[in-house]
Amino acid sequence: MSEVRKTTDDGIGVETARGDRFVAADRLARKLSARQVQMIAIGGTIGTGLFLGTGKSLATGGPASMLIGYAIVGGIVFITMLSLGEMAAFVPIAGSFCTFAGRFVDDAFGFALTWNYWFNDAVSMASDLVALQLILQYWTTNFPGWALSLIFWVFLIVANIVTVRIYGELEYWLSLLKVITIIIFIILGIAVNCGGNTEQRYIGGHNWFIGDAPFVGGIGGFASVFVTAAFAYGGTESIAITAGETKDPATTMPKVVRNVFWRILLFYILSVLILGLNVPYTTPGLNGKDARTSPFTLVFQMAGSAAAGSFINAVIMTSVLSAGNHALFAGTRLLYTLAVDKHAPIFFSALNRNQVPWIAVLATSVISILCFGASFIGAGQLWIWLQNIVGVSNQLSWIAIGIASLRFRAAVRVQNKEHLLPFKNWTYPWGPWFSVILNTFLVLVQGWSSFSPSFSVVTFFSLYVELPIMLVMYVGWKALKRTRIVKLRDMDLETDTFLMDQLAPALDTGKSVWKQRGYTVWRWLL
Repeated sequence: MSEVRKTTDDGIGVETARGDRFVAADRLARKLSARQVQMIAIGGTIGTGLFLGTGKSLATGGPASMLIGYAIVGGIVFITMLSLGEMAAFVPIAGSFCTFAGRFVDDAFGFALTWNYWFNDAVSMASDLVALQLILQYWTTNFPGWALSLIFWVFLIVANIVTVRIYGELEYWLSLLKVITIIIFIILGIAVNCGGNTEQRYIGGHNWFIGDAPFVGGIGGFASVFVTAAFAYGGTESIAITAGETKDPATTMPKVVRNVFWRILLFYILSVLILGLNVPYTTPGLNGKDARTSPFTLVFQMAGSAAAGSFINAVIMTSVLSAGNHALFAGTRLLYTLAVDKHAPIFFSALNRNQVPWIAVLATSVISILCFGASFIGAGQLWIWLQNIVGVSNQLSWIAIGIASLRFRAAVRVQNKEHLLPFKNWTYPWGPWFSVILNTFLVLVQGWSSFSPSFSVVTFFSLYVELPIMLVMYVGWKALKRTRIVKLRDMDLETDTFLMDQLAPALDTGKSVWKQRGYTVWRWLL
């Protein structure tokens, strides 16, 4: 017997004939085009973690640890994105994996995860504003760093509060600039390594055999790379949050998952390899307390041009701005989802005339006042602590996505709806299990560096504080609301879904098979 569904009086839910209430978080404007979403997916990952975080990884772990660590985390994220893409294509809503955690596992699990990831995005924005202060020190130490952070803080709020089109277009062009810069860097880095440097000498693999390289700091140095890599890759999963404002999400999201991440993985692995070959891990300024030099800037300097160093530093600054823009956007949509799900005060779901959750934008941006603490702690030190918090939060989110994916596919099979999936995760079931188990192991062991050579309370706190907080939130909400793990047969696989029959018009392009394949290759290159 099919259920009778109607919209609730508050306009943010769906009620069945049985009286059950399901969230329908689909009130946001779908104004992001496939072109913008594809580029936003890149922009959400190529940012502070790659341009500045690789310096810390190189200094503490060495070139081999950095390369292996980034490759392992890249593989985890790829599997995670396949799992997430499958769910987001079927249920394309603003809360994405946070909503999936509550809908497919347990409401308390979704509550804890969403608040955790909202805090993640808010702290990410703060870390990006701190990174701006570090980058500014390349040119001058006379201009107050807090003033620069304040200027860009206001700019990001305005860009996100007016209309999603401004966010989408700004992110598109900033991300395009980053992609072009990475390509230039890879070509220039190869030239520098082969002798096109100020010393006019062939570098090759020399930097892999100096001092303690290629593995620096032993097991502790190797383990410390993973949280930095998790911070660098963080944001990949948040592209699914744009599903709530994406045109034709059932066709766009699978394209994003299948095509874009391979390009990102290529950029990361190649970039990390070139950095390890060209920049010695002993280079001063890679992991300073008060200042920080991007290894990308160092490679451009090695090419023999001061102007080139200033150019890449300026591009890094715009990439940090882009990452902060993306973090504020994602955090805002999660706070909106929390309000819609009644996990936060309802006024956070208020939309302006352009259907932007403006109160959520302001609330999320408030956390960024953390960046002004850099004046007292040291921008470099504060950035490391914020990076650790965000990195662990990313890993907890990947674990949650794996768990939700396992539950989702099991329910789809029980309810005989596998034929309705617009996109299927070909790694199921081993992929999600691999992601959950390996991520859990990494979260527990990567704090090794906080115990050696001496115990650091602050470092330990930044690496593990997320674990008890999320556990308390889960247990507390479960006890307060008496929630239960959703049974597979009762799982809601109807609300806000995009089914295969809705894809028929989009798939019928009228092109021949070879023309369609040619078009696919062309889109991949673009």
